[in-house]
Amino acid sequence: MARNPHGIDRAVARKERTPAWRLLTGLTVPFIRLVGRYRVQHAERIPRSGAFILAPNHMTDFDPLVTGYALWHQGRVPRFLAKASLFTIPVVGWLLSATGQVPVERAARGQGSTISQGEKIVAEGLALVVYPEGTLTRDPELWPMRGKLGAVRIALETGVPLIPAAHWGAQQILPRYGKRISLFPRKTVDIVIGEPLDLSRWQGRKPDAASLAEATDFLMQSITALLEGLRGETAPAERWDPAAHGQSEFGRAREPKARKARTKSRQPLA
Repeated sequence: MARNPHGIDRAVARKERTPAWRLLTGLTVPFIRLVGRYRVQHAERIPRSGAFILAPNHMTDFDPLVTGYALWHQGRVPRFLAKASLFTIPVVGWLLSATGQVPVERAARGQGSTISQGEKIVAEGLALVVYPEGTLTRDPELWPMRGKLGAVRIALETGVPLIPAAHWGAQQILPRYGKRISLFPRKTVDIVIGEPLDLSRWQGRKPDAASLAEATDFLMQSITALLEGLRGETAPAERWDPAAHGQSEFGRAREPKARKARTKSRQPLA
């Protein structure tokens, strides 16, 4: 297959970059570049073809633009699991549907259908982005919180690579729960792509709640370690659990109080 000097598989790019996607990126990419500069570490870990699941941290509603831009720049087109309510917005809903995004029902009754939709995407050899936290982190210091089981479940049931990722800086463009984007000065957003996770210890086992929770904790540890490197800090030993702090897992949560003990600084990882 033909590749350009950056390693982008042109045949894959032509297949995935549909007219609807080209329209969407034509509208959004100039704006994304206007408000930020994006530094991607280990972009070579993004598969140039074939299905995979990318699992990043989630701090702000600007995150999908950051993740989508990083993948697009590497010749891949992301498919997101997006809130079903977004599909009811005029124009936005049409663009989401036309570009193959997957509506997610937040209620429990929609979870089985969501997994099936995600499995369908990877069966077509596409890139699926799943935010394992399920919503914006409730952690007061923006560390990854407790994860949900969907990303790991899809990866185990389909056998496709599950790749952790982390980014830091998007919250300077649009704060968590913020409504106003900061245009100037341009912000720097750092993104790091992790190695595909080795899930062999859970493969071939019955996918019960206990094993899925164990594998999901492994995923969240990996995402947190990547974010520690970007921030130059050590995350709290205990991962934030919204239920333990009386917070809702959906919608805008009550702003949590800061942790009693602040995280310790350390030098960013190379």
